[in-house]
Amino acid sequence: MPTDSSPLAGITVIALEHAVAAPFASRQLADLGARVIKIERVDGGDFGRDYDRAINGILSSVFMWTSRSKESVAIDLRSVPGRRLLDELLRRADVLLQNLGPGALDRLGFPSDELRSQYPRLVTVSNTGYGTSGPDSGKRAYDALIQAESGITAATGSATEMAKPGFSAADVSSGMYMFAATLTGLYQRERTGEGATFDVAMLDSMTDAFANHIYKSQYTGEPTDRYGMAHPFAVPYGAYLASDGPLMLGIQNDREWARFTSQVLGRSELADHPDYATNVARTKNRVGVDAIVGEFFSSRDSACLSGLLDNAEIAWAKINNSLEVADHPQFIARDRWVETDSPAGPVKTLKQVIVERGKEWSYGPIPGLGEHTERVLAEVGFTESEISEMRASGAIA
Repeated sequence: MPTDSSPLAGITVIALEHAVAAPFASRQLADLGARVIKIERVDGGDFGRDYDRAINGILSSVFMWTSRSKESVAIDLRSVPGRRLLDELLRRADVLLQNLGPGALDRLGFPSDELRSQYPRLVTVSNTGYGTSGPDSGKRAYDALIQAESGITAATGSATEMAKPGFSAADVSSGMYMFAATLTGLYQRERTGEGATFDVAMLDSMTDAFANHIYKSQYTGEPTDRYGMAHPFAVPYGAYLASDGPLMLGIQNDREWARFTSQVLGRSELADHPDYATNVARTKNRVGVDAIVGEFFSSRDSACLSGLLDNAEIAWAKINNSLEVADHPQFIARDRWVETDSPAGPVKTLKQVIVERGKEWSYGPIPGLGEHTERVLAEVGFTESEISEMRASGAIA
């Protein structure tokens, strides 16, 4: 569990969250030492718990990913005791993180516009699909829908078929902006003594990540093409088939192209050829460049090619699937896995990405639904008899 030396030790986060975006953000905060109290529905909790039963037939892989080191309180926030609990928690908390549906906080009796006056030191970070104003502000949103709206899916896939990225890109992107907004608010409060209210729209987070494509389209009048595994702006950059399977090659600039042509291809004349000398020229002549590289790769195996590329200091990579990457030698060498307790027993999870040299973060269990309900209720002043009545009425789980 978090220790006093953790960067966010002493910070309490109330998380009204489900699925991925806000849970992903709050897990970063929990990893760095914040106390995260996750408020869940009594009728099954966060629906992220039910995406699959991949972990020992009990635990969802999504919930395992997003929920380490948190406390779970299962309570009906529509009930009088539920609203009382939320009020008591917010009075004590530093951060409210939420990705409930549009208007949900208002309907619970906690209008977002009034939170600052009720809890002046509270940093509130809300996640919406489309923002808090505009014609789509009240529209429900999920990850793949935002990917489609943002232009990402139309630019992803092969020339003949669109695809979406193989992970929850909009959720992860907006979750990381929520994480950044939380730290921004806490730092600002250190200087001003006052809380702040932040909004992060999933559509904005995705279009920010995709903005260079949008800018190019605005100034050329043409939508972004789809290139499969290739790069829209750099050539050669993509998957090329060696005699024993594909390798990913990445050449980002003309200096690398010159080294590649002379030290790998053995055709230094290509470095100055007008069709290939600059990245702009190579992009225009993508088919020709791909043919040259493809022919060279196809007659050699991965071991030979990787040696040539390493010697020339040209970037390349294996193309791993999700099972292969779990045993990546870099993970093993850098001790990237940590054992975490969970409702499915001990499980291996990946450590926090942010690494402070000379320090190891502490990681707490993945909580069962309502595992901390009674303890948190007692902590904020509910009596044993009140808690028993709430359980009997179904207001808590």
